Amino acid sequence: MAALKAKSDMPIIFSGVGGETMEAEGLHSIFPLADVAVMGPLAILSRLPKLVRRVYQTVDAGLKSDPDCVVIIDSPEFTHPIAKRIRKRKPLIPIVDYVSPSVWAWRPGRARKMRPYVDQLLALLPFEPAAHQRLGGPPCSYVGHPMIERLDWINSLDKDELAGRLGLTPGVPVLVILPGSRPTEVRHLMQPFGETVARLGERIGAFEVVIPVVESVRPLIEEGLGNWPVRPHLVSGENDKFKAFRLANAALAASGTVTLELGLSGVPMVVGYRVDKIAANLRYLLKVPSVVLANLVIGENVFPEFIQEDCTPEKLADALEPLLSDTPVRRRQLAGLATIADKMVLEGTTPSECAAKEVLAVIDMSIRKKLSVSR
Repeated sequence: MAALKAKSDMPIIFSGVGGETMEAEGLHSIFPLADVAVMGPLAILSRLPKLVRRVYQTVDAGLKSDPDCVVIIDSPEFTHPIAKRIRKRKPLIPIVDYVSPSVWAWRPGRARKMRPYVDQLLALLPFEPAAHQRLGGPPCSYVGHPMIERLDWINSLDKDELAGRLGLTPGVPVLVILPGSRPTEVRHLMQPFGETVARLGERIGAFEVVIPVVESVRPLIEEGLGNWPVRPHLVSGENDKFKAFRLANAALAASGTVTLELGLSGVPMVVGYRVDKIAANLRYLLKVPSVVLANLVIGENVFPEFIQEDCTPEKLADALEPLLSDTPVRRRQLAGLATIADKMVLEGTTPSECAAKEVLAVIDMSIRKKLSVSR
């Protein structure tokens, strides 16, 4: 949004649904983003009536504003029904999808089905344009992941300041734990992650645990800590999260975007994930060799993952132990981590600028089409 304002010759008015950071750039969200921030079949089903109402509310608001472009951002269960309805009622409004659905991972038929209602797809991962071309999806451009333009900022953060503030013991390994940002993830992972900490303590002795928390799930995390053998240090906010990454010898993380954040921050990791029973059965439809984004970018399964019944304290502890000291396993991960940024970097521009350029090009083409029709 900031890059759009900087690149556009005319003022831009933003309308739609978004969080605090988008509101800081000028968006007035028509309802709280948390209303539609759900993941997994059971979670979606339990809130389906509200989700349906919010879809229609967003469609009505979008049509009323008569936009020059609609940009849908990720969350396909929410955004794609909106895009389809807007395309049906006002087919001349261009639609850009920012963040590709994981068609390369499962349900590849979704790529072709997107063509009627998505004019341009903006991909965050370098292998996605080729995947959409192969699957018959809409025109797709790699614009880079937003994390790329934050690397200099991350490397400038004062990790020692956080270590001093938390009172971390010098020379003791630091394990960062990330049990997820959604309530369902936290509920499924706090117990096995806590038991993993207990097993590691029995094997290697003292180590520090830092958990960067998303405030919306802090109560669940604090509740889940009741049976943990140690009291972790809880930190919040982007600054402290990435300072914690810089301090970490290793991380234990839920699957998701955070694995790419850890990868670009250079943190060796083990990934664990548990979901509800319905979602667990769907994993057999996966078409990729890994659910870890960092592995997919590298093209090799460098970072171990333990999903569902494999997500046990014993297996997680076995995989984490060699990452907390100088071992061949740790050195192999560090070698893989060193390649991620090179595979994702953009020459002479940033992901925000690249995405803004694509959106403005779509708007320009749409205006030209309207003018030719009116003539």
